[in-house]
Amino acid sequence: MKEHKWLYGTAEAVPFRVIITMDIADWRVKIDELDRQLVELISERARCAVEIGKLKQNSSLAVYEPDRERIIFDNIARQNKGPLSQVQLRQIYERLVDVMRQIQKDEMVPEPVEEQRGEPTEMEPRD
Repeated sequence: MKEHKWLYGTAEAVPFRVIITMDIADWRVKIDELDRQLVELISERARCAVEIGKLKQNSSLAVYEPDRERIIFDNIARQNKGPLSQVQLRQIYERLVDVMRQIQKDEMVPEPVEEQRGEPTEMEPRD
């Protein structure tokens, strides 16, 4: 079944309406473009989370901040105009925030220090 999208405009001050018929393939192209944009935005958000993780580490702050997460969830609830329900949108964001929190935790893990090795002894094999 084809969906219709209406475009409105004017031509020499005469209003007109054009019907653009979109089939499944057209909708999938649109979804692919939206997915590309979402990946870009999520990646940008992750870069911000990395920087915040560094600041938290330098300030000895906890990764988990329930008050901040509550603010995020309140903000998205106010912005939600549908068609997702508040519950559905919150579920998506809970997962997003969980992943961002993990990114911050990973950022705070100290990198392993390589053991300094001197010259091999007679007991140690030479490579």
